[in-house]
Amino acid sequence: MAYTGSYRVVKQRLSVDMMKAYVEPEEVAQMEKAASNLRDKMLIRMLFHLGCRISEALALKVEDIDFTRGTITIIHLKRRVSLSCANCGARLGVSHSFCPKCGVRINEVI
Repeated sequence: MAYTGSYRVVKQRLSVDMMKAYVEPEEVAQMEKAASNLRDKMLIRMLFHLGCRISEALALKVEDIDFTRGTITIIHLKRRVSLSCANCGARLGVSHSFCPKCGVRINEVI
């Protein structure tokens, strides 16, 4: 029998005190179990056990894994580097080739 009544959506705001900043091991096990393929299961396990960011995990190469020592070398992609254009002083991203403010080609940054 189909439900013909109306649905009431209840939205609840979580206070800062109610929000968690971590995942419990049991929750990780549930996510691994729900993953549909081996790649996703391994990605979930790596993120939890290594504590790396998703971009760092996805950037891993076979050469980064030392199977004899049981170590993984993670290149930290989130750098706290402040770059600016030498011409106008505008703030630049790591991959900028041209200044977004003055349009000059970036050869060096300060």
